[in-house]
Amino acid sequence: MNEPELPPDGRPVDVYLDLLRIRMASEDYELLLSVVRPVLRAIDEHQLPALDFALEDSRQDGLPQEVRDEAALVIATAVTGRMDNKVIELHVDDSSPIRVVTDADTASDPVRLGEIADYIRERRQLDDELRGIAEVSGLPTDL
Repeated sequence: MNEPELPPDGRPVDVYLDLLRIRMASEDYELLLSVVRPVLRAIDEHQLPALDFALEDSRQDGLPQEVRDEAALVIATAVTGRMDNKVIELHVDDSSPIRVVTDADTASDPVRLGEIADYIRERRQLDDELRGIAEVSGLPTDL
């Protein structure tokens, strides 16, 4: 969707949410709103301390994968103002694949996806090292 196609004063995230409301089952849409509403409010109020967060905890709440993916896309649309974001799976190690939100161009670029996977591997390795240092030092290890 090009910018001129947006309604006056229409934010891309509002347009995206309207499309989801039409496309999704009512109960799934309400579930989605319960997940994204606090994040969207924090973005609007410029109170989101970090944009690096996971929806993985939602698995414990029984949040379906489709709703989790759409929540990630809604948040990405709010942050980037782009409606061409995609959820992709990356295999970064022997564990289960991880899901990442990126723009459509990056999602179709195997070289760029490899760079993202490398970054995630490096970040995990650093997190493991820091966790080990914290554990030896008697500090909390929940980074």
